Amino acid sequence: MDWLEAELADTLDEDYELEMSEPALSMEIRKIYRRHHPQMIDRQVYFRSLLALQAELIKLQDWVSYSGAKIVVVFEGRDSAGKGGVIKRITQRLNPRICRVVALSAPTDREKSQWYFQRYVPHLPAAGEIVLFDRSWYNRAGVERVMGFATDEQVEQFLTDVPQFEKMIVSSGVTLIKYWFSITDEEQQMRFLMRIHDPLKQWKLSPMDLQSRVRWEAYTKAKEEMFARTNIPEAPWYIVQGNDKKRARLNCIDHFLNQIPYTEVPHEEVALPERVFNPDYERQVLPGDLYVPEKY
Repeated sequence: MDWLEAELADTLDEDYELEMSEPALSMEIRKIYRRHHPQMIDRQVYFRSLLALQAELIKLQDWVSYSGAKIVVVFEGRDSAGKGGVIKRITQRLNPRICRVVALSAPTDREKSQWYFQRYVPHLPAAGEIVLFDRSWYNRAGVERVMGFATDEQVEQFLTDVPQFEKMIVSSGVTLIKYWFSITDEEQQMRFLMRIHDPLKQWKLSPMDLQSRVRWEAYTKAKEEMFARTNIPEAPWYIVQGNDKKRARLNCIDHFLNQIPYTEVPHEEVALPERVFNPDYERQVLPGDLYVPEKY
């Protein structure tokens, strides 16, 4: 029991480490943030709920591997809306060989000359895989459109083609789920300010992110047309209310689990085999300079 308690404590430590935020944040901004979030979920309730959902994710993973299912989850939303946070919690305890994240960088000159969807196709799952797209082909309907990286004709072609593209994905046996993380104007501003004042998070702010603040209304119009033209029965959009990060994570993971008809799968009983002892074996003493210094 002592060992199990130690394991649980270590698990919680891992969660707390993920939750550490704003280490250098000024107290004034911290006070403002808390004033805007008076009904934050209790920490113990959050962690217990998260661990329960992650246990279910492991069951889902086992079922996907056993059944050969193919799952794609698209995560979209404004900058700082919380996509990365929920992806971390989904993958935290899963096997990266079964559940992997795709976060593509800007296209190369060669990729720009290809069929638009071409660079996404190789990342689609084979049997027994879950693929999480941290941003996806919908870049064309959002950032590329608003920032002028795509012409009006290219955007129109995309919006015309994407329903057919997604129908093809689904008809091939892939379950496609699309999430949009929604936050308010005020919440995004607060999160950007927190990143600016936190040296551990400043790397998350790019010039493109800052421009998204300037072009908030343009992004809103682009999002509305995207929903109107790509919310198809085969792959509908689901909107996650993201102003409360912790609730958004729990709600999204719970909803995701409910979209998949997974079941318990048979497992072989695991038994630890006896270690073979050789009476003539002597463990060699290795040179001290091979070891990492124990500073901590």
